[in-house]
Amino acid sequence: MKRKVISVLLTMACAVTLLAGCSDDAATPAASSAPAPAAETAAADGGAASETAGSAAAETTATGDLNIYGIYKAGDQTWFIDEGNAAKAAVEELGGTFTYVDAKMSPEECLKAVDNAIANKASGIVICVPDQTMSQAVVDKCKEAGIPVVSADDALETDGTKIAPWVGIDGYNIGAANGEWVANYVKDNNLATDEECGLLIMTMDTVTSCVPRAEGEQDKFTELCPDFDTARIFKADYDGTTDKGNTAATSVITAHPEIKKWLVTGANEEGTIGACRALESAGLDKDACVVGLGAYMAKDEWNNKGADGTCMKASAYFSSDQVGKGSIDVLMQAINGEEPTMETAVDATVVTPENYKEVMGAAAE
Repeated sequence: MKRKVISVLLTMACAVTLLAGCSDDAATPAASSAPAPAAETAAADGGAASETAGSAAAETTATGDLNIYGIYKAGDQTWFIDEGNAAKAAVEELGGTFTYVDAKMSPEECLKAVDNAIANKASGIVICVPDQTMSQAVVDKCKEAGIPVVSADDALETDGTKIAPWVGIDGYNIGAANGEWVANYVKDNNLATDEECGLLIMTMDTVTSCVPRAEGEQDKFTELCPDFDTARIFKADYDGTTDKGNTAATSVITAHPEIKKWLVTGANEEGTIGACRALESAGLDKDACVVGLGAYMAKDEWNNKGADGTCMKASAYFSSDQVGKGSIDVLMQAINGEEPTMETAVDATVVTPENYKEVMGAAAE
């Protein structure tokens, strides 16, 4: 009798189990059969497999998000701050995150930033290197990691050939526009044959994107002012900072006391602002004419001092916003598997205290 009872009970238990199994399948018809073995393995391994699966899922999510790094050689300068903000806005509009990095004019810091971006699984990198001789090293690191890279302002290049897409300004023509403005100033003020008048061109000869700017300035000026003695055309090389621009300009000004009326143009806004301060220190600013390149600091001169309070008389304005957004546009082409545009150049307009607010709009504030 007992054996019959036990037999009946076992039979009933099996039936319940089978019914329960059928009920689970019916409740989850779309479920994959793959997770079951994983769950079993997790139970056997004390949950280790579950932790690995969770880690893999988190990694996939991180690499799937748009994660852009912007590495700028002089991240404390107004131009790069504005450019970085424009790039950040463009990335955030796409739903991604943007990390701004100041390389502090240090190749070592720059390479560390690239390594950090790679370690953090960046989707892409926008970069302006502090030394173009490191271009190949940057491109190689990014290529090995499978991360697209776009150069902004200063090209990533070897032997004059770009090895990554570039977004920046049309250096030669912008320089030529400045040269034309200075030439017209000379003509309007009868300075071509004035022996007390000299032209100082601030140069950055180690930065290939800056060399055409100075060349354009000199070429257009000498073309339009053939009577201006080239012996009164001087150059001062600096590193792109206001302090070094000041030092370089001071050296030339001090070495040529015969020049009382200085015309100055340069490779970037910081250098020409440095020259303004040098001329003020020498007491020569009242008869000087400085033409900047960028207008992002010239507008501060005019806003704070007025047209008559500074020797900064004009500046070639080009939009840092255009370069910042443009660099992201080109980078996204590469990220999306498209063939990126290799060269994107931004044009400029020479602005003065009379028209800068109209031309620059909100950027003049």
